[in-house]
Amino acid sequence: MMKNIIFPIAGGILSLLFVLFAPQLYEALYYERAFSNELYNLSVYRLLAFVTVCFGWVPAFTYYYLVNSVSFSRWYHWLIMLGVASVAGPVFIFVSLVGIFMELGYDFTGQIASFCLADVFVTAVLFVIASFSIRWWSSNCRHTPIPE
Repeated sequence: MMKNIIFPIAGGILSLLFVLFAPQLYEALYYERAFSNELYNLSVYRLLAFVTVCFGWVPAFTYYYLVNSVSFSRWYHWLIMLGVASVAGPVFIFVSLVGIFMELGYDFTGQIASFCLADVFVTAVLFVIASFSIRWWSSNCRHTPIPE
């Protein structure tokens, strides 16, 4: 019973820490200096982190509470949602960043692609954190991906 309380709190704290320390975490991945400087100067790191957190949590919430179907409660269905979340978020970020930098006259397409590739893994981790945080109250999918 205690895990029903601890996991959502821990998941929320981890997601909040990711958003708060986004500049430091993303800078630690090291991109080309000009690209990193522009992201930092435009103050988009936290916005990108918030988008990543949303693409981690919203599909998990959708899977466990909106879909919540017995016929969609297998581990491979969860894996499909993980794949969708892990690709949709970085694609959204890629399109947004390309638009921002094209408007400013920069061509950082290669750096944006590598940034988004790293974000695929970050989104996947956040989806897993969200899954283990909120699955306990789902009526049909609470045992997915790993039984209690």
